[in-house]
Amino acid sequence: MDRQKGIAFCGLACALCSEAAHCVGCRDDGCADREWCTNLKCCRSRRLNGCWECAEFPCSGTMLDKVRIRAFATFAQRYGVEALLDCLERNEQAGMVYHYPGSLTGDYDVAESEAGIMELILHGNAHREEPHDPAKAQDSDAVPLRPLHAKP
Repeated sequence: MDRQKGIAFCGLACALCSEAAHCVGCRDDGCADREWCTNLKCCRSRRLNGCWECAEFPCSGTMLDKVRIRAFATFAQRYGVEALLDCLERNEQAGMVYHYPGSLTGDYDVAESEAGIMELILHGNAHREEPHDPAKAQDSDAVPLRPLHAKP
């Protein structure tokens, strides 16, 4: 994982991308698709760090139409980009794969819903009998999460 590459404006995990080793990430104009990327252009024009900061999130007709990307952006909106990177790094160390070799899909694409992908981000491939409540997390390797807009 290359945390410096971070999370793209849309929610793609540039930090985990294996598509182009020389790419410096979306935020540093490394993405080959930057010329047509609606999310990048929109966020820059609105001076947003990512789609998750926009009052119109999630919009349609963009990369956010893809459930994995939307789920990653939703996670960033709820818990912050650093928490997303922490969870992704923990999951990678536990063996989760962002992109299968020669593919742009991976373990996070197995879940078919945004909620399912959020669970994968939170827990990796661990199977739980009940939905996870981040406030009650007691796993020793759990990433401490607190919704960004929660009241103390």
